[in-house]
Amino acid sequence: MHSFHELLEQFEIFFSKHKFPDSPATLYEPCSYLLHMGGKRVRPVLCLMGHELFTPLNDNSWNTATAVELFHNFTLMHDDIMDNAPLRRGVTTVHEKYNLATGILSGDVMSIYAYQHLNKVDTSYIHAVMALFNQTAIQICEGQQLDMDFEKRDIVSLEEYLEMIRLKTSVLLGTSIKLGAMLGGATEGCSEILSQFGNSLGMAFQLRDDYLDTFGDTNKTGKQIGGDILANKKTYLLAKAFEIVDVNQKIVLQELLKRNDQEKIQDIIAFFNSIQLKNYIEEEIENYSKKAYFFLEKTPVISSRKKNLLEVTDMLLHREK
Repeated sequence: MHSFHELLEQFEIFFSKHKFPDSPATLYEPCSYLLHMGGKRVRPVLCLMGHELFTPLNDNSWNTATAVELFHNFTLMHDDIMDNAPLRRGVTTVHEKYNLATGILSGDVMSIYAYQHLNKVDTSYIHAVMALFNQTAIQICEGQQLDMDFEKRDIVSLEEYLEMIRLKTSVLLGTSIKLGAMLGGATEGCSEILSQFGNSLGMAFQLRDDYLDTFGDTNKTGKQIGGDILANKKTYLLAKAFEIVDVNQKIVLQELLKRNDQEKIQDIIAFFNSIQLKNYIEEEIENYSKKAYFFLEKTPVISSRKKNLLEVTDMLLHREK
């Protein structure tokens, strides 16, 4: 059994062996550019950890983890285009550095390479793996569309927001560890429990992002606080705020959202503090965290083999950046 950081190092070595063709460079250089921006690699490592719960790692798990990471980065490339984002991880996005058409096509080809790696999985597993992977890909597209739909609306309900982040973010974490477990020989029931663990972890992970964007420490996050506020992005905080405010407070919040000055961030944070919004999101994060710990405990594997997963859960749920 290996720790998250040990598997991360091993995955980086394996992942570095994935080489795109040299030509046309205008298609493949943007792919390599994005992949070398870095990233936490949480999803592929969860896939490896799910596999290692049951049996030593093999080519099935390495290729599936690679497919997961390639597909995740494909979604990021297209997500940046749809958000018209100039930066990712502090670096110029692909469509800004190259051009829009290149960003679209390079993202497309990266997704196809993800399926090439899945195609290397043993035939005894391939149908189940492809079915789950495709279902997840569809859900991510649904979540992304909901996210874009929400941009056109002034108010999004809390229920709608939670469903959107479940589809867009958490299902891939659940699928990553479930794929690894399936390939490791876990039963369908056990694999599904681990999927629920990953989904709950993913929900808490995304809500933590919402929290850190508004209430985080710039020195720790490395990002400007209030980016979501400045962009009027639909987050848990905004959805919850509209759910709990009275009529007069709703008018005040709507007026604050119309502003486009730098003071907007501090004024909205002050408003959030006045309605004790931090307490609500901390409680929501805690609820999903408890669910993650519950499903991990429920997984029918001896505790000593789950130790590393418990440690990575602690790390992700209590991160400050």
